[in-house]
Amino acid sequence: MKKLKKQIQGRKQIIFLDLEGTQFTHEMIGIGAVKATLNKDGTIKKLFPGFKKYVLSKHNVGRIVEELTGITSDLLAKEGLGFDEVLPQFKKYVGSNFSKSKFVTFGTHDLRILKQSLLYTPEADHGIVTTILKNNLDLSGLINQYVKDDNNNTLSLANLCKLFNIAPIEPLHDPLNDALMLAYLYNELFKNTDIVKERYAQVLLNANNVARPIKKLLQKIKAGESVNYDDLYHYLQEEIE
Repeated sequence: MKKLKKQIQGRKQIIFLDLEGTQFTHEMIGIGAVKATLNKDGTIKKLFPGFKKYVLSKHNVGRIVEELTGITSDLLAKEGLGFDEVLPQFKKYVGSNFSKSKFVTFGTHDLRILKQSLLYTPEADHGIVTTILKNNLDLSGLINQYVKDDNNNTLSLANLCKLFNIAPIEPLHDPLNDALMLAYLYNELFKNTDIVKERYAQVLLNANNVARPIKKLLQKIKAGESVNYDDLYHYLQEEIE
């Protein structure tokens, strides 16, 4: 994928990152990360053992989040660390290439969690958060340009992994498990480009903003028929005359 290669161009290391946050204040309650070094073609060269910590929030977790993630207030009271404690541990895990790393997330909600956590724990290291925000790659936003469901709706991480034949890592919504699945999905985008191309064609066919002459050409191609400029000219005539 050209856009993906462009995003990670020059990077020797990327960090797959997943955060869990409280239901209402969106403070961090869990962080999972997997460090990876890259080959020259952008594929993963090596996956390192993961990083996982629970983070003690200033506000309640929320019932829905507790049910979804299994992270409860009792668990955080026993095992949670302060946000200001977790950040330097995470930076140490990433290593000396912290400022040169790309931090890959699925969506932008993880960035909101970082900002909200910093808001409620202002004594935490702002520089660490700024570096992550500045060097973020939203893999979901990139994928959803090419791959959607049959109704052109965006797909969740679990459904994308299913599409690319990646076995789910249970339990879902565990931050480290989700970070690992994100890493596997990243690599499959380089290996299974046929899936991306097939889904991208369907996205174009389903799109409302694609001109009808172009859409008719795509439909013929999908049906296995040959097309040329005369076909396009014929469809243009249908629209204009």
